[in-house]
Amino acid sequence: MGVRNMSIKTDHSFKKISLAIAVVASVLSMTGCGKEEQAEKTAESAVTTVTAPMAANVTTDRLIAADADPSNWMSTGRTYSEQRFSPLEAINADNVAELGLDWYFDFPTNRGIEATPIVVDGVMYVSGSWSMVFALDAKTGEMLWQYDPQVPPEWAANACCDVVNRGVAVWEGKVFVGTLDGRLVAINAKDGSLAWETMTIDQSKPYTITGAPRIVKGKVMIGNGGAEYGVRGYVSAYDTDSGEMAWRFYTVPGKAEEPFENPVLAKAAETWTGEWWAYGGGGTVWDSMAYDPELDLLYIGVGNGSPWDPAIRSPEGGDNLFLSSIVAIKPDTGEYVWHYQTTPAEAWDYTATQHMILADLNIDGNDRKVIMQAPKNGFFYVIDRETGKLLSAENYTTVTWASHIDLETGRPVELDGARYGDGEVHVVSPPGLGAHSWHPMSYSPDTGYVYIPVQEASFPYQQDVDFETSTERWHTGVNMEIAGLPENDKEIRDMVNPMIKGHIAAWDPIAQKEVWRVQFPNLWNGGMLSTAGNLLFQGNADAEFAAYNATDGARLWSFDAQTGIVAAPITYTVDGEQYIAVAAGWGGVGALATGAILTDAKGAINRSRVLVYKLGAEGQLPDPVPVKRELPTPPVLEASPEELAAGHALFSRHCSMCHGDRAVSASSVPDLRYMAPQTHEHWNDIVIEGVLNKRGMVGFASRITPEESSLIHGYVTKRAHDVVNGND
Repeated sequence: MGVRNMSIKTDHSFKKISLAIAVVASVLSMTGCGKEEQAEKTAESAVTTVTAPMAANVTTDRLIAADADPSNWMSTGRTYSEQRFSPLEAINADNVAELGLDWYFDFPTNRGIEATPIVVDGVMYVSGSWSMVFALDAKTGEMLWQYDPQVPPEWAANACCDVVNRGVAVWEGKVFVGTLDGRLVAINAKDGSLAWETMTIDQSKPYTITGAPRIVKGKVMIGNGGAEYGVRGYVSAYDTDSGEMAWRFYTVPGKAEEPFENPVLAKAAETWTGEWWAYGGGGTVWDSMAYDPELDLLYIGVGNGSPWDPAIRSPEGGDNLFLSSIVAIKPDTGEYVWHYQTTPAEAWDYTATQHMILADLNIDGNDRKVIMQAPKNGFFYVIDRETGKLLSAENYTTVTWASHIDLETGRPVELDGARYGDGEVHVVSPPGLGAHSWHPMSYSPDTGYVYIPVQEASFPYQQDVDFETSTERWHTGVNMEIAGLPENDKEIRDMVNPMIKGHIAAWDPIAQKEVWRVQFPNLWNGGMLSTAGNLLFQGNADAEFAAYNATDGARLWSFDAQTGIVAAPITYTVDGEQYIAVAAGWGGVGALATGAILTDAKGAINRSRVLVYKLGAEGQLPDPVPVKRELPTPPVLEASPEELAAGHALFSRHCSMCHGDRAVSASSVPDLRYMAPQTHEHWNDIVIEGVLNKRGMVGFASRITPEESSLIHGYVTKRAHDVVNGND
């Protein structure tokens, strides 16, 4: 890696500091689809130490009393309630126009950044792509240490949604991170050395971890992802001192003829039919959790079915518990307490893994302890968090799969034409990308509003009549090759494309209505932070980091971040001075898979950084290096129209989730339309033999034949000719 440049500000003079970081094998430039091959991987090379901070002194009592200590941001949602609201108000609606860049830190990677930084006693702990962890001086930005868990680059092939990580947890002197390849790692907060690590998955299956751990009463909880590849979901708890597993809660039942791991799974199995276990089932707990210390309940959000199409995984019907559910469990034992299912028999990738917020609301004159969620399916839910009873639900965006939620039964009233098992194309809103994806929302007890980063889009669902179960490609049961492509039906495109944008919705959870909105031209905008300064902060797809009046949405300040921001901001103080921080860096599945939809977003280029602001600072980012692309020089196009159609279908099935719809990349993954002549020449060496395996581009010999590879190459060659001829 050589030298990293990091700009910091000290005593109101913004100055450049060249931070010479030891050249170790664990720190490397990211190119192509992943990491460059490392000559050696040793435990010693995983740590680079510059100076040693004080250990992260976070305890149960300290987290419960987090509101009395707003100078720190000690957990991913700041408090156990996950409200992402800060009582700090030195930076407020009256003076936020004076906010300026104080320091920034460049990550040594160029893939998606989704982490919420943690700040404890003047030290910031933040994860980057490839599950790397960094400790920074929260006042100056000086790097204190870094830890690289050395994720095998080829494991990226198992990640549906980029090699991202949403953050760490800290507890009693340790920093905890889940790695993309399924490990839970405990790092000594003092010096970045390894304390312990444990494998949380069966590595013969394509599990991943991208979510941030949560810690409750000396146990660290972590789930995983992989439903798109046919796995079975669960959440596990490990002892923070030893790494020993305390309990595991499976979210879907296993084989019917085998003993169930938990008595409640016998009941859940009654809601499934057929041999669902042969398809994995899904239900991964890949992101949100929350904890109520008073009730001593841990709430987990459960994901989509695997495959998406319930006619395949459960052919005779059934609700398929606990897919798309909020489940309350006891954190000491993993014992089931209650559940609420947002989308019974889910068919559209409508996860309930989205951000969950705990609050006390006065509803109809009664004080209620509630849990609130705006999951992918487009409805905002207010649920009694003691009992799981639904209190209210209304759609917070356009919804075409259901008319409303029946408050008597708690179930959605589905509309005709929403389900796609008849083989026809059904255009449905929201899409699988979600009316609200993983990007955290925020609740301000001052305004009473929940701030939701809403996505406006739809998707053409059609059953995959040629579906075969596989753990080596997207395992949805949905025909993925029809989505918004020019080679397909114009009527479908005209129905889908006008609805691709996003907005901030200020949502009144008691009245269940939108109060105001800020409209954006693109979706895949960042997470939210609200503060007692009557401010709302968010980064967006157009490379802006902006502040709004939390009461009425008026735009008060913005900063050109030079890259799209998808992560959520935080705020903290050091030596009595308030800072606003955000981890910036375009990426994630929205950037990978949407292709041309997001290429016009001003932030559709990755520059991975931590950006930190304070009042009166006058720092600037270095001028960005322009991204220049010369016209490609593709080989002669020899494929017939029939071969191009076949190649297009194969590309959509095997390649589009990383290299983009229509082979258009809106991320740092290579845009295959611009391949160099030598890459064309060695196409099968790369695609079949896997010569770039150590860069994350695995070989597909077990998934496609050489003939199919040639058909895909023909389609990619045609797309390069489209660029040359101006027909793209």
